[in-house]
Amino acid sequence: MAHEIEQFTDGTAAFASANTSAWHKLGTVTDGAMTAEEAMRIASLAGWNVRLLPLTATEITANGTTPVEVAQHFATARTHPRTGRTQALGVVGSDYHPVQNEEHAEFLNLLADESGAHFETAGSLRDGRQVFLTMKMPQTLTIGGNDDVDLYIAASNSHDGGSAFRIIVTPVRVVCANTLRAAIQGARSSFVVRHTAGAKSRIAQARSALGLTFKYAEEFERTAQRMIEAEMALSELKSVVEELWPVKVDDSPRKKTNQRQRWATISSLFEHAGTQAGIRGTRWAGYNALTEYANHVAPAQGKTDAEKAAARAERVISGAANELMERAFALTAV
Repeated sequence: MAHEIEQFTDGTAAFASANTSAWHKLGTVTDGAMTAEEAMRIASLAGWNVRLLPLTATEITANGTTPVEVAQHFATARTHPRTGRTQALGVVGSDYHPVQNEEHAEFLNLLADESGAHFETAGSLRDGRQVFLTMKMPQTLTIGGNDDVDLYIAASNSHDGGSAFRIIVTPVRVVCANTLRAAIQGARSSFVVRHTAGAKSRIAQARSALGLTFKYAEEFERTAQRMIEAEMALSELKSVVEELWPVKVDDSPRKKTNQRQRWATISSLFEHAGTQAGIRGTRWAGYNALTEYANHVAPAQGKTDAEKAAARAERVISGAANELMERAFALTAV
C-alpha cells in the first residue's frame, strides 16, 4: 500500500514534518516548530487557487466531435505548485465551494495563537486531491503516572469532492505511536464542514466547537485513569476480541484459524509486551493491546517485509482502524 504523499519530478515531495522524519522518509524535516506560513510553503501547499471549471464531455461520431455541456457539474482544478499549469482534481456538483489551503491553515493558526500549539506536519496526498495539517498541543496527558499521551489537532480537506473539511482531536501514545481516537461520551473529537456556500462561516464556528478540545482531553484522561485502576482478566479481554472479530459456528476453517491466531497475538501483547510495562493486567492495558494489534501487528498486504511495514504505517496514517478502536474503547472503558 502506497503512502500517497504527492511527489514531484524534481525529486521533492509535498510534505513537511517538524523535528522528526516520517516513516516514508519523504519531504522536508524542519529544525524546530513551524508556523502556518512555513508549513504551507515547505509542504508546497500555498498558491493553489483551487477553483471550479465548467465541465464538458466530447461525443465522437463519424461526423466528427461534438462538445456537450455537463449541467450542474464542474471540475475542481488547481494551479500546480511546481509547473504552474492547471491541473484537474475531481468532479463536483453545483453546490460545491472550494476551501483553500490558506483558509485551512488560517483556521488552525487561530487555534495556535490561543492554545500555544505548534504545527507538526503538513502535506498533500493523491496528487493534490487531499491535504492535511496537524498541530501538537502544548500539554501532555499522563495516564497512571507514567504513560504519556500527546494531544494533536489534525485537519484534513479534499479538493476532489471526496470528503468534507474535517478537524479531529487525536491523542497519540508516544511509545508506539498508536492513534487512539476514542468515542468519549460528552466530549467531541471531530468537527465537519461541508463544501457549501456557508463553509467559511462554519469554519469560524468550528473554532468555537474546538474549544471542547480541552474538555475532550480532560475526559479522555479521566476515563483512561479509571481504566488503569481497573483490573482486566484474560477472559474479559477474550470476550472483547470475540465481539470485535466475531466468528460463527458455520464459518470457514480459515476464519476460525485466523481468530485463534489473532487471539494468541493479542493475549501475548496483553501479558508480555514491553509497551504494557507499568499497566499490565488493567483495562487500559487491554485497550492498548487491541490498538497495538490493529495498527501495527494485524496482517498486512505486501510481498516483502518493507511493503507490509509500509501498509501498516499507512493504516495508522489513514485511520483505517479508527472505527475498530472506538468500539474497542467503548468495550474496555469503565
